Amino acid sequence: MKISGYHHASLIVTDLIKAADFYEKLIGLEPIERPKLGFSGLWYAVGDLQLHLLVLTPPLRFKEVPEHVGRDWHLALAIDDIEELKIKLTKAGIFYTLSRSGRKALFCRDPDQNGLEFVVT
Repeated sequence: MKISGYHHASLIVTDLIKAADFYEKLIGLEPIERPKLGFSGLWYAVGDLQLHLLVLTPPLRFKEVPEHVGRDWHLALAIDDIEELKIKLTKAGIFYTLSRSGRKALFCRDPDQNGLEFVVT
């Protein structure tokens, strides 16, 4: 067996409408078809990979999450323009932090507090 790469990442969400607003309207992902799985969710294409949002009850949650997402479980997405993302997040009132190492990276949380990192590649 040879592992050739990642296929998808899954995040747990509680409100599919809020999640869709964030992932589609704010950061611009396009939904793709998903099979009938017996629970609600959305799938997105991210280049050749996929992001799966799953509505599961009860969701797993930490009692506290760190302010800086880089110190938490998170999904990292490659982007080409960090300044455009900063503007979008600021307009939407979404808190973010920048990489503490000086890399061109931005960290934030989605409406369900899932950690996201956006890295300029």
